[in-house]
Amino acid sequence: MLDTTSHAGMAGQEARMLAEVERKVLWLSAWMIHHANHVRPNEDGLKVGGHQASSASMATIMTALYFGVLRPEDRVAVKPHASPVFHAIQYLLGNQTRTQLERFRALGGAQSYPSRTKDADDVDFSTGSVGLGAAQTIFASLVQDYVRLHGWGGTRPEGRMIALVGDAEMDEGNIYEALLEGSRHGLRNTWWVIDYNRQSLDAVIGEGVNDKILGTFATMGWDVVVLKYGRLQQAAFAEPGGEALRAWIDACPNALYSALTFRGGAAWRRRLEDDLGDQGDVSALLARRSDAELAALMTNLGGHDLGMLLDAFRGIDHDRPVCFLAYTIKGMGLPLAGHKDNHAGLLNPQQMEAWRATMGIRPGHEWDIAEGLRIDAADLRRFLAGARFNAGGPRRLSAPALPVPEIVAPEAQGAVSTQAGFGQLLHALAKGDAPIADRIVTTSPDVTVSTNLGGWVGRRGLFARDPRRDLFRDEKIPSAFRWDAGPAGQHMELGIAEMNLFLMLSALGLSDSLFGQRLIPVGTLYDPFVCRGLDAMNYACYQDARFILAGTPSGITLAPEGGAHQSINTPLIGMAQPGLSSFEPAFVDELAAILGWSLGHVQAPGDQGGSVYLRLSTRALEQPRRAMTPALAEDIVQGGYWMRAPGPNCAVAIVYAGAVAPEAIAAAGLLAEHRRDVAVLAVTSADRLFSGWRTAEAARMDGDDPAPSHVERLLRSLPRHCCLVTVTDAHPTALAWLGSVEGHRTKALGVDRFGQSGTISELYGAYGLDTAAILRAAQAGSPGRRLAG
Repeated sequence: MLDTTSHAGMAGQEARMLAEVERKVLWLSAWMIHHANHVRPNEDGLKVGGHQASSASMATIMTALYFGVLRPEDRVAVKPHASPVFHAIQYLLGNQTRTQLERFRALGGAQSYPSRTKDADDVDFSTGSVGLGAAQTIFASLVQDYVRLHGWGGTRPEGRMIALVGDAEMDEGNIYEALLEGSRHGLRNTWWVIDYNRQSLDAVIGEGVNDKILGTFATMGWDVVVLKYGRLQQAAFAEPGGEALRAWIDACPNALYSALTFRGGAAWRRRLEDDLGDQGDVSALLARRSDAELAALMTNLGGHDLGMLLDAFRGIDHDRPVCFLAYTIKGMGLPLAGHKDNHAGLLNPQQMEAWRATMGIRPGHEWDIAEGLRIDAADLRRFLAGARFNAGGPRRLSAPALPVPEIVAPEAQGAVSTQAGFGQLLHALAKGDAPIADRIVTTSPDVTVSTNLGGWVGRRGLFARDPRRDLFRDEKIPSAFRWDAGPAGQHMELGIAEMNLFLMLSALGLSDSLFGQRLIPVGTLYDPFVCRGLDAMNYACYQDARFILAGTPSGITLAPEGGAHQSINTPLIGMAQPGLSSFEPAFVDELAAILGWSLGHVQAPGDQGGSVYLRLSTRALEQPRRAMTPALAEDIVQGGYWMRAPGPNCAVAIVYAGAVAPEAIAAAGLLAEHRRDVAVLAVTSADRLFSGWRTAEAARMDGDDPAPSHVERLLRSLPRHCCLVTVTDAHPTALAWLGSVEGHRTKALGVDRFGQSGTISELYGAYGLDTAAILRAAQAGSPGRRLAG
């Protein structure tokens, strides 16, 4: 077996093997895209996208990493457009099938961008929405530290969290939020390799960006390694006239460098001779090289030099975060290298045939592992089998589910808000000895106290690598909160950046898969700011990360805070987001039942589980005095129950969600004087009701005969003439769909304008959520005696 760990090996057999593997990776990644567009064309005639150039620029870097550096414990976020290179590497390692590659970007085939949930090969971090995969490595590294400092790491060695980042990806603002958060927490074991090809989707990047990138990383405490000149260039610089050549390269605008790369050796020669003139040594340096050799020299950047990359990667002997800025050429090795339009460019069939001949690939043998290579196939297979990265077997780890204790609401004591109730329930868990409580990790973007996590943190402590006492307590300054910090703490305090919250929840929620240790992440934020982190929340769910999120406070019920802090559309987000079950309880006993279900749901395997979003309120409501029976608890988690059951001649059913419960119940009492058998339906999860109904409807359309969904069972007890009046402190669409279930006439009340400051009663009146508005809707929707109010 070849030694792939020593520098000495790079001088001989390893160098030859790696160079041939790089050749094969480049061919397979380009052929995969060509096959999708020309051999297996899209049925509607549309091209499925290029990325041949974007992939090619990463071929050398990824070959060096996967076949010469990475270990089984390392985790990699591959930049989206390098997906074909990743799939090609996995194919060589035996982790991907030819069928999947032949169906690249087709249904059931390899995905356009690396996906944990959709790809057959073992993707560490999904990427696609640029910036998020890179930032995820920071939070995964922090979670790895959390696991180890809590004594759960076992004998598994620490891994490096590695991001392969496009230079244009550095435009994404969330990257800098994540870098700042990492610096606050003493980030370790993280590498970012920036593919500095200086071409974005639309254009060539201007000058000076590299200095800004490097300055940012240095400011955040990262080591910076610049890989600009390959070894051919370094050798040329040592020749007479070499310093003048180096100065020309350093001064050359990015756009010109790209254009000359595309045009080739003769164009390089003409430009260099024109710019540098007849300078003796420089002219001789150029004259000693043919056009092809000159082109090879000028494109020999650090990111395309295997030996230089391996030396740089293997030379890191510490756990500090490292940024490698690797200069590359977009499309290196392909006929379209350097062209400013090559992002979505594709080699046409004629170009591909010419390149096929250059690569020595016979028609019909495009997928053969050793085809076109200048090494023995048996030696190649032995080399691939010896890759350390692949030595540990399947990389997707697991951890057993934790038992969920009974979650009991505190005895009803007057008026309580669901936000306060949430804090009470977590505090009760913190005081108890249930094993699951030790695995709960709370986190919040600088709103820990105002979202009622203070009691939990007081009991369980802040997480920090080094112990830190609460100095206010030491100074005998009265405070309601005791916040000691140390390695045993169970709250991760974040800066006020919601994108970071969801990236942290995502990393915590993948801990069992990444590190073999189950954590139960619980995050809180102000409900309207769910929208500020929406991309990262979607990303977390797309990865099937598991977490519980409390958005609080919510709606115009927040009253004096004004429209900037009043959420309207978040229930629709909760309903529309795959992998996320959303709830909006009105009472604390409902919340207790939902929380107990949630602790199990986030641990359930595959499609049986998912994440949970709780939309909570600061409005204190009188709590119902009732026994929480198993049947009632089941109805609550299924999405709704009859607060007031309908009679046989029900004319009006008031359907409410969340904090507007008092208005709905009061309106029902007044309606009962004028309408028969008035009912009140408490909706605890419009999302769960809709999902169950849609699943049943889809089964019926497929010819099956499933049992009625929960919402169908609830509404079938109403006569067809009954009017539904729905009311929610959110967009009315969240409940308006209920009339479609059984064909009931529906009047939907809600909020579809920005909120404003005021008291709850003033705002409910102005936005049509008060008792009078419910009565007006009932009058409009049901015949009978005129209603007062």
